[in-house]
Amino acid sequence: MKRIVALSAVALLLQGCTYAISPEMSARVDKTISFEMIQADPDTFKGKVVLLGGTIAQTVNSRQGTVIEVVQKPLDYWGKPKRTDRTGGRFLLLSPGYLDVMIFAPGREITVAAEVAGTRSKALDEMEYSYPVVIDRELKLWERERQSWDKPQWIDPLNDPFYPARQDW
Repeated sequence: MKRIVALSAVALLLQGCTYAISPEMSARVDKTISFEMIQADPDTFKGKVVLLGGTIAQTVNSRQGTVIEVVQKPLDYWGKPKRTDRTGGRFLLLSPGYLDVMIFAPGREITVAAEVAGTRSKALDEMEYSYPVVIDRELKLWERERQSWDKPQWIDPLNDPFYPARQDW
């Protein structure tokens, strides 16, 4: 009986720990190709499916679909962008459908299995920047992280939740 309860608990726990993309798409991804390799020579990797992620910088809709400019970040074990200032640069993600710019807003974290399509030069502030371009095959938009003050990490024994509203002294 204890064994069944333990196995059930482990199964429920593992169900909550899912990878960013489906197993079928994960099997198609070439995990040997890094973002730095793509940025150095995108034409070499045209047609290859890669896994990239980062923070959305800008989203623009057009007749051809949606273009998302992403600040690349390294991915953790589950495929989620790490919270770090380290970045390899930026890339453009082309999605053939319409993606709402209010949902795919700047600051949101994204992971994508995408096909390398080449490069595109575009202005970044006052300089010309060569962006690696990838085409969306499977996309994961991560939930916004709650601010630390929304989820207390400990209980403060000196905290008075009624202060300053309490006026009985």
